[in-house]
Amino acid sequence: MEKQRIKPKQGSILISEPSLRDFYFRQSVVLLAEHNEEGTFGVIINKPIEARLKDIVKGFSAYNLPVYLGGPVKTDSIFFIHTRQEVENSVPIMQGLYWGGDLGVIKTMLRSKEITPDEIRFFIGYSGWSPNQLDRELKEKSWVLSQTTVSEVINAHPETLWSNYLKNMGQDYAIWANFPADPTFN
Repeated sequence: MEKQRIKPKQGSILISEPSLRDFYFRQSVVLLAEHNEEGTFGVIINKPIEARLKDIVKGFSAYNLPVYLGGPVKTDSIFFIHTRQEVENSVPIMQGLYWGGDLGVIKTMLRSKEITPDEIRFFIGYSGWSPNQLDRELKEKSWVLSQTTVSEVINAHPETLWSNYLKNMGQDYAIWANFPADPTFN
């Protein structure tokens, strides 16, 4: 396969290679929220869990919103991405997409319908890499890097996201799109 030309950066995505067997990262798509000399973090955007926001976060019982498995770090905490710049203390990931902010503001915005479920995603845990760890994993070919859009992150169907990214990356990667989650079932 052709060597990747893009470098990891905030707002890019990691697509796990079919050989990656880790429980969290098998057939995962990870949005990078930050990448710098101190390390990298982001969230897995294609792994919804059975629990809903109302089941997990106190005071959100009126909100039957989906929650995604963001990664293996701090799985006792809720994180979120959204498209609303005005949310206090949020951090830009890319133009039109933001990380976190004031959860009380989010609750108020949900109640008043200033933010819709199509503009926000919630995660249990996040994915993190120490300095240079992600670079090593990329050299080991555990991940493929790609670009994304806000629409692909927020509106995509999680069950087809991994395979769709691979198909869109060209013929060399498209063959992976049909790789079974567990090759022993093949």
